[in-house]
Amino acid sequence: MTRIVAGAAGGRTLRVPPGAGTRPTSDRVREALFSRLEALDVVDGARVLDLYAGSGALGLEAVSRGAASAVLVESARAAAAVARANAAALGLPEVRVVADRVERYLAAASPAGFDLVFADPPYPLGEQDLAAVLAALAPALAPRALVVVERSSRSPEPTWPAGWEVEDSRRYGETALWSAGPS
Repeated sequence: MTRIVAGAAGGRTLRVPPGAGTRPTSDRVREALFSRLEALDVVDGARVLDLYAGSGALGLEAVSRGAASAVLVESARAAAAVARANAAALGLPEVRVVADRVERYLAAASPAGFDLVFADPPYPLGEQDLAAVLAALAPALAPRALVVVERSSRSPEPTWPAGWEVEDSRRYGETALWSAGPS
């Protein structure tokens, strides 16, 4: 069972997309991640982008905890429908779900808009493809934005765009989280 850990919608259950194509971030990992993000004071009032959103758990958790808005981008239509249903069930109108490929969304994204970004791509996504997504993301970031990438703990650290500074890396069993942003 996946649920919102804390905030206005804390304790509420989330639906997850059917099938094995998505891998929701565990409650334990989300709780640790958001404790860290709140300590850095980057959630409250943030404009959030959740790439490869799946159920929308990361973006929805951010809005539940005080983010101003979230855009959830998911290419699988069934998963996007679940994310949309989760946002509606939680009563979070500041969440918008976009059913599109991440690369296509980023190509058309407004410049300098997002303060906090989550990227939780499918584990099989290659490192070069992830590096291309991070490079394409750069123009859509606000100054001092933070980008959190979730991967398998067996994956290498992402290749960050030039001029980005690594803020943190953490491992939670099979899950690894890295965070960085433009300096």
